[in-house]
Formats: sequence, structure tokens, C-alpha cells
Amino acid sequence: MKDYIREQIANIKDANLAGCIVREYLQARILESLQEAGAFVNWAFVGGTALRFLYAMPRFSEDLDFSLSQAGAEDNFTNFMKKAKADFEAENYNIAIKVKTSKTVKSAFIKFAGLLYEMGLSPLASETVSIKVEIDTNPPAGAGLETSIIRRHILLNFQHYDKSSLFAGKLHALLMRKYVKGRDIYDLMWYLSDRTWPMPNLLLLNNALTQTEWHGSQITEENWQAEIAHRLCEFDWGRVVADVKPFVEKQSELNMITLDSILALLKQRRNTAELPL
Repeated sequence: MKDYIREQIANIKDANLAGCIVREYLQARILESLQEAGAFVNWAFVGGTALRFLYAMPRFSEDLDFSLSQAGAEDNFTNFMKKAKADFEAENYNIAIKVKTSKTVKSAFIKFAGLLYEMGLSPLASETVSIKVEIDTNPPAGAGLETSIIRRHILLNFQHYDKSSLFAGKLHALLMRKYVKGRDIYDLMWYLSDRTWPMPNLLLLNNALTQTEWHGSQITEENWQAEIAHRLCEFDWGRVVADVKPFVEKQSELNMITLDSILALLKQRRNTAELPL
């Protein structure tokens, strides 16, 4: 399998881009391990990496985010992480996993030591590729669920949030995250630029906001654009671009990530929503 990685990065001169491809392959293999273990009976794939795997969003992502399909379902988190570790060790990967299960959102930090050095992408044998796996074991109610078969390095079959619910999850992150994350803004731009993408799942969004102690108004079809616009105006846009820069496939797209451009997309989306059926 390591030969496959070498083939994928053989003609790539940008070490950062090559490293992103290495990480994405490892993400696919983790998903494969979860799939084989039966995780997707109760797990749903969400977040930015889900967008990339499902819809080829042109930015890379670091984490694998999941929600239980319903609160109270069995998550088997520790056992699934043990299986993933064993699967990679069987192929001679130097892997370490640190699992944290004390909180509602369970997490694992998966680190692959020496792989970038082995692939000629780092002069340091100690440098690691890190992937964080998280699952919300008490997700807000209201998500729509789908199951898809996709090919990203390997064939995968997993449960995930539907388009409307994925959109709602991103809006929740934008409204509630305590720090600026440029990847959130890029994802919002990507959503809004697709006029065919459905409206956000407002039931899920409002349930998520209530769960995380949102102090604003109820989000409706009439005000969600204004609430997001207000939040965008609070950001340092230099930090926004700096955060997302290492993850964007086409660096020329960074020029599009401005407050004015995102506000214009929000306005277009509002006008589209107001068109008669």
C-alpha cells in the first residue's frame, strides 16, 4: 500500500500538496477500517472531509468528524480505534493512537511517525502525519441521513448527513466557533457558489444552537443570511486566508476569499430563495 502512496505523489513537486495527498489516503484507509468494523450502522460522516470525499470539494481537510445517527446509539469508539491501529500495524506503519472518551465528543489523535520521511517529503524521521477522529455521541436531533458508495483511493460505503444537514453543520460552526477558521469560510463560499445546493436544515441548526447555548434569535429562512453576514464582519480576513491557504488545491482561489465576495454570495442566495416556485 505504501507503493500506492509513492505513485500518487511521484510527479508532485509541492511538498505541502504531496503531504495533503498522503494524509487523505490515510483518511480513506481509516474510513475503510471503520466500514469493515460496522461503524456506519450508527456513525454518520460529517464535516469538511465528508464534503471532499462525497462532493470533491477542492480543499483538503485534516480531521474525520462523525455524529451518531441518533443519541444513545452504541458508538464502540475505543474498539474501532484499536482495529484501525491493528490494520495499519499489519502493513508496517508506525502508528500511535491516543483516545479520549470522557467527554460527549469522543476523540482520537492518530499519528503516523516517519511516513513523510519515508516518502521523501520531510528531512525529519520524527515528523508525523496527524489525523484527529471525533464523534458526537449526543448529536442534535433533526439530521437527514443518506448512505453513499464513493471511490476516493478505494471504494467506500458509508452513512453521512444529507446536503441540507451538512450545510447546517457548517453554519453552526461559523456561528459558534470561538476562533477564526478560514476553512469554515472557504466551505461557506463553496456551498453558496452552488445555486443547486439545498437550503440549510434549519431544524438541525436550531437544535444544535440550543444545545451549545446560542444567545441569538431563532434562525429562520428569512434571517439566516443576515446572521451569518453579521458573524463574517467580525473576522480578521488576513487570518482567514492564512488558515485555509495550506489546504486549497488552487492557490488562485485565495483571491476570492474576501468579505465582499462572501456577502455577495449570501445576497444572491437570499434572492434565489425568494423566487416564486
